[in-house]
Amino acid sequence: MEEVGKEEVEDNTDANMEGALIARDRVGVQDFVLLDSHTSENAFLNNLRKRYQENLIYTYIGTLLVSVNPYKELDIYTVTQMQLYRGVNFFELPPHLYAIADNAYRVMCSEYNNHFILISGESGAGKTEASKKILQYYAVTCPTTEQLQIVRDRLLLSNPVLEAFGNAKTLRNDNSSRFGKYMDIQFDFKGRCAKVFSINDKNDWKVVRKAFSIIDFTEKDIEHLFGIVASVLHLGNIQFEEDSNGHAIIRDGTQIKWISKLLGVHLSILQEALTHRKIEARSEEVLSPLNVDLAFYARDAVAKAIYGRTFTWLVNKINGSLANKDSTRKTVIGLLDIYGFEVLDTNSFEQFCINYCNEKLQQLLIEMTLKAEQEEYELEGIEWEPIPYFNNKIICDLVEQKHKGIISILDEECLRPGEATDLSFLEKLEEKVGDHAHFVTRKLADQKTRKSIDWVDFRLLHYAGEVTYCAVGFLEKNNDLLYRNLKEVLCNSKNGIIRDCFLLSELDNRRRPETVATQFKNSLMSLIEILMSKEPSYVRCIKPNENKEPGKFDDYLIRHQVKYLGLMEHLRVRRAGFAYRRKYELFLQRYKSLCPATWPHWHGPAAEGVERLIKHIGYKPEEYKLGRTKIFIRFPKTLFATEDAFEFRKHLLVSRLQAKYKGCLGKREYKKKREAAIKLEACWRGALARKAAKKRTWAVQTIRKFINGFINRKKPLCPENTEFVRLVQYNYLMKLRDHVPKNVLDKSWLQPPSILEETSEMLQKICIRNLVRKYCRGVTAERKVQLQQKVVASAVFRGKKEGYLQSINQPFMDTRLKENDINPKVLQLIHGEKIKYVTPVIKYDRNGFKARDRLLVLTQSSAYVVEMAKIKQKIDYATLKGISTSNLSDGIVVIHVPEDNKQKGDAILQCEHIFETVTKLCMLANKQNLVKVVQGSLQFRIGSGKEGTMVFTVGQEPQVFKAKNGQLTVVSTQAKS
Repeated sequence: MEEVGKEEVEDNTDANMEGALIARDRVGVQDFVLLDSHTSENAFLNNLRKRYQENLIYTYIGTLLVSVNPYKELDIYTVTQMQLYRGVNFFELPPHLYAIADNAYRVMCSEYNNHFILISGESGAGKTEASKKILQYYAVTCPTTEQLQIVRDRLLLSNPVLEAFGNAKTLRNDNSSRFGKYMDIQFDFKGRCAKVFSINDKNDWKVVRKAFSIIDFTEKDIEHLFGIVASVLHLGNIQFEEDSNGHAIIRDGTQIKWISKLLGVHLSILQEALTHRKIEARSEEVLSPLNVDLAFYARDAVAKAIYGRTFTWLVNKINGSLANKDSTRKTVIGLLDIYGFEVLDTNSFEQFCINYCNEKLQQLLIEMTLKAEQEEYELEGIEWEPIPYFNNKIICDLVEQKHKGIISILDEECLRPGEATDLSFLEKLEEKVGDHAHFVTRKLADQKTRKSIDWVDFRLLHYAGEVTYCAVGFLEKNNDLLYRNLKEVLCNSKNGIIRDCFLLSELDNRRRPETVATQFKNSLMSLIEILMSKEPSYVRCIKPNENKEPGKFDDYLIRHQVKYLGLMEHLRVRRAGFAYRRKYELFLQRYKSLCPATWPHWHGPAAEGVERLIKHIGYKPEEYKLGRTKIFIRFPKTLFATEDAFEFRKHLLVSRLQAKYKGCLGKREYKKKREAAIKLEACWRGALARKAAKKRTWAVQTIRKFINGFINRKKPLCPENTEFVRLVQYNYLMKLRDHVPKNVLDKSWLQPPSILEETSEMLQKICIRNLVRKYCRGVTAERKVQLQQKVVASAVFRGKKEGYLQSINQPFMDTRLKENDINPKVLQLIHGEKIKYVTPVIKYDRNGFKARDRLLVLTQSSAYVVEMAKIKQKIDYATLKGISTSNLSDGIVVIHVPEDNKQKGDAILQCEHIFETVTKLCMLANKQNLVKVVQGSLQFRIGSGKEGTMVFTVGQEPQVFKAKNGQLTVVSTQAKS
């Protein structure tokens, strides 16, 4: 690649601006700096729209590149295009990512310094695609070796690994990066590129699995890594209950057994660590039991710590495999793909961190742009005029200032002794930063603003606009503390990765670890330091619409992004001085024909020639400045007027040359040539006219044919409407192809034209049938049984009993008690019948309705109410008269039996899993129609000829008791909606 000095690069930064000036009315200006109304958002958007409609997705603001996602393939990323931009000065070709990449490379080569390219924008704006295009450019245009190809392959496959572990579903994207990526592309003194990756499918399991082996992961590493992921999932399923002393206990040990096995830790020690914590008492450590809330906190804290540290381990492992072991001196081009500013309906701790990061990067951009402008002015000997701009340092200080900033206040609340809550954090903010101009809460707001802020919210006025944050969860998400005994368990794990992540030395360190916000701030500070040491380039990515539709330009959405990406601020800084700057030699070379003194040749110094030229044109003193090597033009209109004059002069010169040529010929010879030219011109014009006439005739016939087809569109297919109908069919089917439902729940269907209603209906039926068939084929036998049970439960309880909606997403268990947990004597009494379902119940007896612990055992033919080794009641399904429950949230079920001497009366039971139990019972008895959901009260049979009444009511706490009037009263709490 041609090595060009930075000075030469800067000399030619505007070399191709003139090439796009002629077409500016149609396709806009290719550099926003040349906008006359540079302070107008409307002018900015109009220019962006013009270019986008012409598929010109790139526009400059000086050396910053604005990129609008086209949501379609454009033929501008070929190897030919790469070679076209290779070694060419920055503005000689239309704006492009390749120009940014090439300029960074050549500045690095010429000055042997480091560079970085910052790519930012919101989800779906094309940031990751832009970073891939830049890396592909270096892959194609830079030389390589076999060893470097290995590193490239590793980088290629590191991306799906990082995305598999660091991506998540967000409100705006199904698979969005929850981490910023910064990578250094290292070059040696000759410029050999050391790293690159290309397009890959991050969702492809085979690619991820292959990537592990390429990036130096052993089979043991992979086994331990997947074990950690599985253990985190099992941790989330652990449930705690309260014992009689109010302490947390784990009744179901299934999940914890798996975690113990996967992490290689002792089961009982792990269980104890999740339900107790170590505290100091009388100079020694003792175990203190946790309540249920604290146990859930400990569970979540250990899950977050395990996954967070594992991700850090993963990043370090990948970095190690990509490290260039060569000790020769290197330069780098850093590539930063960072999440964009976020404003959601509810903004929590995550959005606070993301927006703080963008606030810092905006500050960096403005400072470095100002610095570059100031340095150029000083270099050219032009007096620097202070530029008014919004300095967002005041907002950065509000967030990060030591002892006074929001992060410090948040840390204080997290680490202080005593009961700290989200509201106490909010009160502390009001106390310490309540008078800040960029901070407001409901309490501090005026009457008008107060309505839009909740009691648990605080609002920050960022450079990009107001964002309201919900303080709920800030303390919990910021506090990354683990109880000491949980750390001890993890430090002694047999899983190698866990041992690397949780070191025994931590146990000796009594200092509390840094909070999440402080870790984030320190990480961001380190990144800013890295970026400050490098020469910058910027790419700002814009999402043109929410639906990812090609050609759609959503003004409101884009205006919002222009604001929060700081584009108008950047443009104002660039334009506060001069819109255009140009080397004297190049300016004179283009426009010398506009002044007799400089045309056709100027023999003196270029600076004097330019001065003579602009005085002849009539530049006013306030329109320009002359530097040491460049002319600086303040207003775009001055440049446009010069360009228009040049175009006029160019056409005039061509006419004069033609006239001069005519004068050089003799009259006779000129007459012959003129006649030949006229004849040739006549023939050519005739040919063009015939071609145009033929085209017009074809157009008229086609339009007439389709008008006729439209008129006859409702008739049966005939010569008059065939082509029109075929076109309508084709257009509809092509549109339908992109709007076909993807699953059985999607009921949308593209509205057909009237002539295709029957066809559309048939296609919709085929599509639905195919989706149902595909869905049914994917349903396992176990899933099918679940669905059948859920369908019966829906028919019995939907809209009738409280709590049903909450039960829908909870799968029914095969049984609540396994056979080997049942007393063998009971199995003998049941005479070997196949047990289908067992659940613990409470039975209310006939004498005073006393509560008794029992088991309900369901077999293929009968239901048994069992006490220890004794069958208390057997109910044959064939004799079952009915099943009753109330419409409230209690767990009461009454099994009605016939009036005979064998039965002691109806069975009154209370069970925890009422929907599951009743569904299983009525399905086994095949008597779904006998289930009744009653309101208020129900009658039941106590014994031979005796009846009782059960009354259902709502109260403060659930209870079952015999009322003074002898009725059995069931009180339940109001179910949550």
